[in-house]
Amino acid sequence: MRAFITIAFLFISNTFMTLAWYGHLKFKDMEWSKSLGLITIIAISWGIALFEYIFQVPANKLGFKENGGPFSLMQLKITQEAISISVFLIFSILFFKTEKIAWNHMVAFALIILAVFFAFIKK
Repeated sequence: MRAFITIAFLFISNTFMTLAWYGHLKFKDMEWSKSLGLITIIAISWGIALFEYIFQVPANKLGFKENGGPFSLMQLKITQEAISISVFLIFSILFFKTEKIAWNHMVAFALIILAVFFAFIKK
């Protein structure tokens, strides 16, 4: 159950992170945000990122082996990176329709998934 909650929280966390890091790039398409300065955009992104931390910290705390979770520190980080890329791929397809996912992007993604596989091999 801790593994499931950890993974779910990592997906939620990375959704907020992706919105905070890249969502503001779509502000130019929204009338209300066209006159916003950089400091305001940073503040909005920080506000969104707060929700990332609300899920990221508990995910790591619950998932970490030394706290009774199922994952080592390396497994947590590598899994988080794979989830981050997965969320980003979905985000870019849905919101940035001008971005094309090429074969080399898919190879890079496959290598990240392969990294997760290697991280979970028993020593």
